[in-house]
Amino acid sequence: MQPDDSLSRFSDDDLETRLLNALANLNRIGSTINRIGSGNAVDERTALRMIVEGATQVVPGASAVIYAYDSRMRVFVPESRVSAGELAKGVPGEQPRPDGMGWRAIQQRQRVLSYEEPHFDIDPVKARAGARVVACFPLVVAEEPLGVLYVYLAEERPFTGMELLMLENFVNQAGMAIFQIQRMAEVSRYLMRKEEELERLRRAGLIISSRLGLKETLEAILEMALEVTSAQYGIFRLLEGGGSRLVTKAVAGAGLGHPYTQTLAIDSPSISMWVVQNRQPVLISDLTEEPWSSIYFPLDANVRMQSELAVPLISASGRVLGVLNLESPYKNAFSDDDRILLQSFATQAVIAIQEVRLLDAVQEIPQLLLTRTRDEVLDRLASLACDLLNAASSGIWLVGENGADLVAGARNEAENTFLHAKECSELRAFLTDEVVLIPRWRLPESLARGLFEEGSWNFVWLAPLSSSPDDKSWGWFAVFVLLEDASQGGEWEKKVMGMLAHFSGMAILYASHLEELRKTQEQRAVAEMFAAVGDLATNLLHQLNNKVGTIPVRVQGIQDKCADLLAEDRYLASNLAEIERSAMEAMLAVREHLIHLHPMQISLVNLKACVDMALESVNLGSGIQVEEKGLAELPQIPAAQQSLKLVFSNLLENAARAMGGKGKILIHGQLRDDSVRVLVTDSGPGIPPEMHDRIFDLSYSSGQEAHAGKLGFGLWWVRALMMRLGGSIRVESDGKTGTTFILQFPKAGQ
Repeated sequence: MQPDDSLSRFSDDDLETRLLNALANLNRIGSTINRIGSGNAVDERTALRMIVEGATQVVPGASAVIYAYDSRMRVFVPESRVSAGELAKGVPGEQPRPDGMGWRAIQQRQRVLSYEEPHFDIDPVKARAGARVVACFPLVVAEEPLGVLYVYLAEERPFTGMELLMLENFVNQAGMAIFQIQRMAEVSRYLMRKEEELERLRRAGLIISSRLGLKETLEAILEMALEVTSAQYGIFRLLEGGGSRLVTKAVAGAGLGHPYTQTLAIDSPSISMWVVQNRQPVLISDLTEEPWSSIYFPLDANVRMQSELAVPLISASGRVLGVLNLESPYKNAFSDDDRILLQSFATQAVIAIQEVRLLDAVQEIPQLLLTRTRDEVLDRLASLACDLLNAASSGIWLVGENGADLVAGARNEAENTFLHAKECSELRAFLTDEVVLIPRWRLPESLARGLFEEGSWNFVWLAPLSSSPDDKSWGWFAVFVLLEDASQGGEWEKKVMGMLAHFSGMAILYASHLEELRKTQEQRAVAEMFAAVGDLATNLLHQLNNKVGTIPVRVQGIQDKCADLLAEDRYLASNLAEIERSAMEAMLAVREHLIHLHPMQISLVNLKACVDMALESVNLGSGIQVEEKGLAELPQIPAAQQSLKLVFSNLLENAARAMGGKGKILIHGQLRDDSVRVLVTDSGPGIPPEMHDRIFDLSYSSGQEAHAGKLGFGLWWVRALMMRLGGSIRVESDGKTGTTFILQFPKAGQ
């Protein structure tokens, strides 16, 4: 059958009418297409229906059908069918045949006419309905097939050239209509998904603001991530140990029997570690492909996974906190949109991790300040610094007279626990009133080596501890971190560091106030005790004076009245004389010792003179060598001379006994800004550190017998006298070689 291009069988009026109708239909169809998705009440199928109806008007007696085509799945969409005319009535489930003209038109990207393709049979359903000729047009936009248009004729004739030209115009309109419909559907789906994503992000924000525990917060975020990406399971792993390991914090998903949640070492091959080390997300469409198959291990050995999506948890400062992983049993399960959405959830998780950790710390620290010792609080703050800042190690140094001691630390052990004055001076050059981040290369090499082991850190956070009311710094808080560059030290880390340093200063200040309060209470207790004992001593001395004081008087009376008898009996005379002498010595001894129980008469005294008086009053023996240093340069101090003599006498006798009567004693005077100190050092065997506090107890006994004429209260008595003078005494000894007693006195006017 040959196509008939003649227009002779149509009158001019008839042809003009048909052309005008066709043009009007095209204008109407174009206007309808332009309104798709504009918000007006236009059904997307309306445009397609207008196209097929327009096609039947161009070709009188024709019927038309349109099907949409899914180019990704390479299938026609039966539910998209739109038809017009008697010949195009369909049956349920009808769609283009796999070997029919529709497929040929899609493959060739050009029209197919049944009378030009005699080897193609007309669809039997349409043939039975009376179709004799079929024209099939592919609907193509930008080389992408979007559908197909069938036009059926009941008469056995070819389409005219004008009919084919007009149908080609309808085909172009139909292609644009389907393209517009699909594009609007995609936009609608995209907007709906974005709305869902925003809603889930809003819910994630609400979960964080509700201040749940870290585990519960991460599990809730995981559940939302699984829901929106259709993954089967997810897992949160966080970096701990200064970034040396990944620790599982939350797992969610269906079908997991025995999930593998063990800790992953930083050098273990895994997808999670790849994400941490490369600091970037990874979307794996097929886990069986290299390089992923060699480093992938299943969360559950009994569950086979095909694809994975993993994103790093990165703080605002650029520090990696951990990894969020999702997995699916299907290949190509995740898209770039899923990756972007998961990164949004990861951002929410970072906020949750930082806020929950910080909140837990803020809640914990005040309780520690009230219930723990200073050193326990400082140790915990050092540990919290490592956890919150993901640090390799941390330490707190307190400044002393000759340098700074490491009083608290976490993680790696310091090579040196003491920094000498020169090293302290070098470090002070980097300290300011605020928290600073110092690169290792800026520190003097000797100082860097002396802090913490090499290789574990390349930056150090330094913060001065909160100052005392007189603006004197106690030391510094140092946190050692491994960073790529200084930009990873952000404001959040700086504020955390400042908070921990502030609480460290509070712990020290609180401990010093408690110590001052304890000393004040002890001094008050001692003063009250001595006041009470002083009253007893006064009464006792009065009674002794009344009783013992009569003994010499009566002895003298006997000697006067029985002089002849005593002259004849030398034994009786000598015993009476001994009784008189003993009574006099007893009264003198009582007065000498009980005088210390009375209120002290404070005056300015010379410490060297007190030491010399003590040396004269004790018998140290020829094997004891005593050396004085710096005593003559000391200023006078407010004290009681007899009490100080007793203090030094006691310490000298203790030292001589400890050395077994042979050794050296150094008495060293030192002048400080706010005090005067005297150090009494012996070369004896030393006192074990665990005994340093006990030796000052009233109940402590050194095993030595009390000397005649002494009260026998030992070091308790010495400490009590020092407290009454407003001073203090402490001991330093390693328990092996020598002991030093440090006596500290207030200066005059204090």
